[in-house]
Amino acid sequence: MTEYKFKTSELEAQIETLSQKGITEFSIHDASVAKDKRRVLKIINLIAQYAPDVFVSILTDASVIDREVAAAATQIFCSFDIPLEVQSKGGKILFDKKFYSAKARLLNDFGLVFGFQLTYAQVAGDSLKLFLDRLDFAVQQYPNHIDFAQTMNSEEEKTAKVTGFFSAQDIRYARDLAFSCRTFYTSGRAVPWFLSVLKPLRIYASRFFADFAEWQRCNNCDYKSGFVPEAVPHKDIEKMQMLFLEQKYEEKGQHSLILLVKDIVAINGAMSRVAGEGEESTIVTSYNPDDLLSEEAVDLTAFCENVCMEECKVRIFADEEGPSYEVVE
Repeated sequence: MTEYKFKTSELEAQIETLSQKGITEFSIHDASVAKDKRRVLKIINLIAQYAPDVFVSILTDASVIDREVAAAATQIFCSFDIPLEVQSKGGKILFDKKFYSAKARLLNDFGLVFGFQLTYAQVAGDSLKLFLDRLDFAVQQYPNHIDFAQTMNSEEEKTAKVTGFFSAQDIRYARDLAFSCRTFYTSGRAVPWFLSVLKPLRIYASRFFADFAEWQRCNNCDYKSGFVPEAVPHKDIEKMQMLFLEQKYEEKGQHSLILLVKDIVAINGAMSRVAGEGEESTIVTSYNPDDLLSEEAVDLTAFCENVCMEECKVRIFADEEGPSYEVVE
């Protein structure tokens, strides 16, 4: 896949030729566009007319998102990248969970892809506790990805501020936790199953990512090691997920759920690789794929109590409608 980034002025002039040039993906991360509903709608409609098969990532302020924008976006293949912004007022941090959850619910209702952008220690009054709270909130909204510019860009990282609320140690903790989320959740394509797998562990997402950050440090694939999760094949990230999840489930005494967890991670990972890389595969599962991909798999404990094990050899492939699967002999 080739990725192109354009300035807005260039983009609007060239949208008609995107498909002709073989461009498959591009990003519009322009702050002036992000807050302008008219321009967002114009770009969506131009893409729908001239390049409906091109994937576009659009930086979009949550205030711009409404039913009109969501309905327009269903015409194209896109992702909204939404900053989770906080404000400092009177020395206190304000973060409107109700506002952002309503926007996420709207996008989920329309079946649209979206992700969040989070920062830490950039606004006066911010603290590690508040950052962890924002991350826990973000995960609960089912974003496709969660991005942290400060772990992607060393210059961004330097903007973190040591204050009475955010110490240098807190900043390092937040950075490592953000990087672990970037690895496990985003590069690991975990959105379809993450909350279901997290529930039996009885810990917050931020605690889970903090533990995974420690696991990465011990396995020399943390932030300081120079590890770049986006440069690693998804199968390798999946192996990391499997190893860590088995460790956590053993630690929490949830031995009976480990085979199910591995099945869920494996089948969803294989489906994602069909969609993303066009990679067909055959996997062996301990449960029938119809059950693994059903609503019953939302509650792992109830699933194990009510669904019989059935070893299956499953072929994962693409058909006209997208990723699909079949049980083979």
